[in-house]
Amino acid sequence: SVSGVALAAAIGAFGGDADKGLKTLEGITERHVELAQKLIAAGQVNISVQDTPDFIHLDLTLTGGEKSCRVVVKGTHTNIVELYINGEAQVLADKQSTVTQQETLATFSLAEAFDFISEVEFADIAFILEAARLNSALAEEGKSKKYGFNGTFSDAVKNGLLSNDLLSKVIINTVAASDARMGGAPVVAMSNFGSGNQGIAATMPVVTVAEHLNADEETLARALALSHLTAISIHSRYTRLSALCAASTAAMGAAAGMAWLFTRDLQTINTAIINMISDITGMICDGASNSCAMKVSSVVSSAFKAV
Repeated sequence: SVSGVALAAAIGAFGGDADKGLKTLEGITERHVELAQKLIAAGQVNISVQDTPDFIHLDLTLTGGEKSCRVVVKGTHTNIVELYINGEAQVLADKQSTVTQQETLATFSLAEAFDFISEVEFADIAFILEAARLNSALAEEGKSKKYGFNGTFSDAVKNGLLSNDLLSKVIINTVAASDARMGGAPVVAMSNFGSGNQGIAATMPVVTVAEHLNADEETLARALALSHLTAISIHSRYTRLSALCAASTAAMGAAAGMAWLFTRDLQTINTAIINMISDITGMICDGASNSCAMKVSSVVSSAFKAV
């Protein structure tokens, strides 16, 4: 069976809901997939790369009989800047700027994040526990079915090739969620900086260590808040689409959260992140695929060892 970008493009010809934004393919059926695969098999889906200064630039044309529709997207994944129906330009009421700009996010330091999570009222950050609930459910989905990589880890523990220690539990719980996510499980992930895998990497190691330490909900919430804030602080210094794997920066957040659970000490947290930076900086993104789960295993292992 066909998978990947070609299939996603072909499905758009038969199904999908534009009003759902990035969840546009939610609700597609096996019939949609079947029709899309036939379209690809007939050689009707063509994808090429355009040299462009924009970080995100998509130019799509759909033709049926004598009719055609062309859509140009720039800047962000849902920002349509040009629309043509049968070659005629259409007026767009809500078009954003065609100039690709990095969103301006006020940068903040690790010390500021540490002070915030230490002093903030629990009620104000209790919502972050939803990240633990959602991503833990995704991990359970990944462990209940053989999505791929996680089954290999679990089998290795069962066969005595890996020890069943806290590090292994951190890896297995996090990889299971990533595995399910990249394997197409219909389970929602809580993201970080717009990425499900980053949300998983910033959440599950902290959840696993908190459970090991029998931490209460308030302690978990503060640790998760520090993890997610640290990941945001580091990743906000990236460009919108970077050649570097962002799971590594998300796991630096996890290192901060785990170190806080063990010590409550800012210097230890700072040093753990420095250890990670010297370990995995330079991990290259090769596109969203099942290999993301392998990368997630590498970065959360690095995070735990750094701590």
